[in-house]
Amino acid sequence: MDPHQQWCHNPNCRAYGRVGEGHIVIHSQKERRYRCKRCGRTFTATKDTALYRMRKPKWLVVAVVTLLAYGCPVQAIVAAFSLDERTVARWQREAGLQGKRVHEHLIEAGRVHLLQVQADEIRVKAVGGIFWLACALEVRSRLWLGGVVSESRDRGLIRCVLMRVRECGSVSKVLLVTDGLASYAKQALHVFRKPLHTGKRGRPKLVLSEGVMVARVKKRYERRRVVEVIREVVWGTEGAVHSRLQQTQRSLTALINTAYVERLNATFRARLAPLVRRSRAGVHKQGTLEAGMWLVGTCYNFVWVHRSLEEGSTPAMAAGLTDRRWTMEELLAFPVVPAELPTWRGRKPGWLLEAERAA
Repeated sequence: MDPHQQWCHNPNCRAYGRVGEGHIVIHSQKERRYRCKRCGRTFTATKDTALYRMRKPKWLVVAVVTLLAYGCPVQAIVAAFSLDERTVARWQREAGLQGKRVHEHLIEAGRVHLLQVQADEIRVKAVGGIFWLACALEVRSRLWLGGVVSESRDRGLIRCVLMRVRECGSVSKVLLVTDGLASYAKQALHVFRKPLHTGKRGRPKLVLSEGVMVARVKKRYERRRVVEVIREVVWGTEGAVHSRLQQTQRSLTALINTAYVERLNATFRARLAPLVRRSRAGVHKQGTLEAGMWLVGTCYNFVWVHRSLEEGSTPAMAAGLTDRRWTMEELLAFPVVPAELPTWRGRKPGWLLEAERAA
């Protein structure tokens, strides 16, 4: 137990969300509980994680979530461990929410070095309809930058996934490679703009950085076979685009392609049953698909080793976000600090003033 990595979980306490200031102490080693010295309340070590208030043994929860992340059917898990189907669904939902919190805390913190990003969408079979799952990938580190699920394949879906890419790091020198869908290029030129501050009054003008490049691949089919591939540069120069391709793909003969994000799509299809092309396990709710997406995507970044990277390396390690490979238990129990802290009125206490001076 490490109290320096914990914070007070009481939103009515001044120490809520503040880490490493010495106000959290160990309350019980046996029960794994902490205590806040400011408000006096105690809380468990699994508070606000996927393992919070799990009535089953920890090893069972970790084993079930691991099987779900590898695409094991829920019916098989229910039969093997004698669990209720609703319990397995709740564990999958909590694991997906935990993966989303970890992703937003570590990857969407703006520390990813974006050089080449590939984006694509998957058609998902649903009961009584379809869903679209759009994902983005950073090519050099193979890092999954997030995904969005929508009922329609429109510009709103493309805009949301590009906004997640923008939150991951600076897009001033990014190369975006997509398929022939025109919405990617149009929305990228809007989302990747930045305000130009001139010191004048009023809203600053949004301008696109000179280093932003957009390229796409168009495929022409005849009788379900590709007969022609058209590669074109939408924004930027061809020399700069090919130089970036050689730098990120580490090949002198690199061409404009979406092979890396398509390989990621194959991983998602192998890990999520509703994404299989010919399957009877159609998704019923959008929330279930989103939970599975966040669980598989976070495991892909932090838990699973990628063969194209260095030996024993994960995409998060290649991107410099962590120095080791995580286990499934570490992922489910990782404490995520609240992104927004409440505002307080009135005079600040002395200990808070001292902490601000030390910071």
